[in-house]
Amino acid sequence: MNTAVKGKKLSVECAVSPVTVGLLNMLDTISHWIDDIPPVDQPQRYGNTAFRDFYAKLKENGEQVVKEALSEDFHAAVPEITVYLLESVGNSTRIDYGTGHELSFILFLTCIFKIGALKQEDSIAVVTKIFMRYLTLSRKLQMVYKMEPAGSQGVWSLDDYQFIPFIWGSSQLQMNPKIAPEMFSNEKIVNENADEYMFLACIKFILSVKTGPFAEHSNQLWNISGVQSWSKINQGLIKMYKAEVLHKFPVVQHMLFGSILSISPAKEITYHPPGTEISSMRNPSMSSATGGQGFMPPRASAVASQGRVSMTDRMPVHISQMSKMPQDLPFNDISSVMPPVSKTPQGLSTVDKVSSNMLTTSKTSLPCAEERHPAMSPLNSLPPDIFPKATKHTQ
Repeated sequence: MNTAVKGKKLSVECAVSPVTVGLLNMLDTISHWIDDIPPVDQPQRYGNTAFRDFYAKLKENGEQVVKEALSEDFHAAVPEITVYLLESVGNSTRIDYGTGHELSFILFLTCIFKIGALKQEDSIAVVTKIFMRYLTLSRKLQMVYKMEPAGSQGVWSLDDYQFIPFIWGSSQLQMNPKIAPEMFSNEKIVNENADEYMFLACIKFILSVKTGPFAEHSNQLWNISGVQSWSKINQGLIKMYKAEVLHKFPVVQHMLFGSILSISPAKEITYHPPGTEISSMRNPSMSSATGGQGFMPPRASAVASQGRVSMTDRMPVHISQMSKMPQDLPFNDISSVMPPVSKTPQGLSTVDKVSSNMLTTSKTSLPCAEERHPAMSPLNSLPPDIFPKATKHTQ
């Protein structure tokens, strides 16, 4: 999906299959149910209990609307697929919505692809039409029933509710000559292009529900605006999604498995690393000269042939080192990372004698620890004559 919409607007012409039309009609039907079940008056600010009535109606009629969207050949899989659709609208107990519920809708679409109802040629329409219609539906649920963000990190999260639209939206903006990354916080640019790009549509929604400086209420997005290119933003968001969503137990513990999406370990998969078209991408087969941290997992055979990769249920060794800052970065020029330190003692009225090593210039090759000021090197013992003795000045 990410590759399919690369550089394409939401209004791009694409193949629209009968299944796509059926899924769009299904989402429209669910949206009409929200209109039929208005929020109730209650003292609580968040979590309107009318959502539970909506959830009960979807649970009762979910299989029927999915059957209407799919042809009769796929009706045998409907009971299992409908579970993911039901989980994609939020939690009826807590009345909240988060990236885990968004993931459930991705699993819902995955199941439809796996049973063969959706084809590879439907990928563009799935993003630009089906997922956008779901995004509109989820925002309607959030606003009407005042749903709480599920597991949100507040100002330090990418968004209170969504994540996938930022990934696919950044793919849309790749190679865009008019909209640079630093421009997406500009309200004028957002309003002019929100209808064509999913990323900017998300920014527009954030600006409509939050007040104050953008750098304060959306600090993570503000930091992303400093990245040089949309391709780097796209690759970084994919890695962030794996770390913050797929690798988080509180999220994946709610994932359901069955005959279509099995919990059994995969024997082989087709691996498509993100951003393989970027010439500057690091080769995954590189040896871990710097500890292997910050690099992709070693899958040299997959990148070399884009073919089959054997899978095992053993935990890779490098997993424990992921998301850690490398501690042995190969800095060749010490002066580029350490500020120059004055060798002359400070605060002395007169100096009797200064040892020769205190006047050593940068031509002398000393270890980094010895180049630093003594106060910055607590691990090294101080020589007794490191500071010159001060003599009393007689008038």
